[in-house]
Amino acid sequence: MANLGPGRPRLTQRRRQGTTPRAEILDAAAELFTTKGYANTSTRAVADAVGIRQASLYHHFAAKDDILDALLAQTIAGPAELARRMAEEPDAAVTKLYALALFDVRQLRAARWNLGALYLLPELRTERFATFRRHRDDLREHYELLAADSAAAAGQPGDVAILPFRLVETVIGIRSDEESAAAETERLIPDAIVRIVGHPGDPAAVRTAAQALLIRLGDIVPESD
Repeated sequence: MANLGPGRPRLTQRRRQGTTPRAEILDAAAELFTTKGYANTSTRAVADAVGIRQASLYHHFAAKDDILDALLAQTIAGPAELARRMAEEPDAAVTKLYALALFDVRQLRAARWNLGALYLLPELRTERFATFRRHRDDLREHYELLAADSAAAAGQPGDVAILPFRLVETVIGIRSDEESAAAETERLIPDAIVRIVGHPGDPAAVRTAAQALLIRLGDIVPESD
């Protein structure tokens, strides 16, 4: 049998997505947390879903909330890093806003499990997840700054700046209701954001510029499954 590294050997053959034991644990936990519920899932259940002993899981995560924290971090790490990297780029704010929304919508839509649904867990309001909440707030502020600048460039009031981030996250609800989000959301949501901030031009032109920006930065938008 394949050896897990630290801890005892694996109970069964590898049956989870992921190239490392840690990735397999996260994949199993993501499925169970989003389908069975976080409170209803034990670390033993996660270990069983991977095919390892519970003791082996603890070599990678000390507690269940550490697994949840890692999963939540995955949902914002990519767009947050993209937003930081775009800050020094010369492109118009509306182009950056579209690029960020496009990247974010697609990664939320294409993820194997609908991890954004975990944002509603009451546990996230506790001090344990204060760092995640702060990082998510940082991402929201990136959206709001770009939206405010886009609205100002279009001669529109900046009070619409609160909407783009929330509109992107509607993908989470769509997936919850329909088990998947249609590919069209990757165009419809960023296009709607462009209209919300009052940009007078054709959203298709902004889309083209945003895609070029992502390619230039090396952030090829992840393809859906």
